[in-house]
Amino acid sequence: MTTAALVEQINKKQSFLCIGLDTDLDKIPPHLLEEEDPIFAFNKAIIDATHHLCVAYKPNTAFYEAYGIKGWRALEKTIEYLNTNHPSIFTIADAKRGDIGNTSTRYAKAFFEDLEFDSVTIAPYMGKDSVEPFLAFKNKHTILLALTSNQGAYDYQTKMVGEKELYKTVIETSQTYANAENLMYVVGATKASYLSEIRELVPNSFLLVPGIGAQGGSLAEVCKYGMNSHVGLLINSSRGIIYTSNNSDFAEAAAASAKKIQMLMAEELGKLK
Repeated sequence: MTTAALVEQINKKQSFLCIGLDTDLDKIPPHLLEEEDPIFAFNKAIIDATHHLCVAYKPNTAFYEAYGIKGWRALEKTIEYLNTNHPSIFTIADAKRGDIGNTSTRYAKAFFEDLEFDSVTIAPYMGKDSVEPFLAFKNKHTILLALTSNQGAYDYQTKMVGEKELYKTVIETSQTYANAENLMYVVGATKASYLSEIRELVPNSFLLVPGIGAQGGSLAEVCKYGMNSHVGLLINSSRGIIYTSNNSDFAEAAAASAKKIQMLMAEELGKLK
């Protein structure tokens, strides 16, 4: 998917919501455990109830890999269902990959060619030759971890390297990579005050922002500091939407939670006009 197509969907739906499909068999409604594929059954119900309210879905691959072949097959069925029924929705493989060049190439083929995701999250620690294999794919996006929302982010990401924080060096260096126009960046919502400085470094890039809702991030703060002229934000919510209810009405409850966020996003979009 092109960036222009993503922006078109944001304007059409008045939403820049990304729903995280972090599907945990210990948390889904018990009646679904009787299904042949309870993970896919849960995901399908969530997608059917919320697709008109969001512009992206982000399965965290760890929640599928944890269940072995059955979990991976559920992931395959989920992305196939999205690509077949909702091809205009942006898909993110939250895999946090990153390895030497030939290994990264194989990871890229797995997510971009086999599973046909639009994007994948990447850990940048190994540098240029671990990232560029992902950037080589046309109309696919590489979402680089820049400044994350977890407490451990302060262990490295905000440490000074010379005269600037490490995360700034990561962002600036990545902009020199081949096909850097295909880069997006992860910036945690709990780090909203950093967004204005990040926008100075990458004024036109999309930012994937997890951490609103359950993790305490503020949508209004993220928009204040991080929104650009074409929005440039994908705000992710996972637990705060998909686990709103553990009863038979779980999909409807998820839609109600997503609707609340979408309405707030429509208000923020109105400020751009």
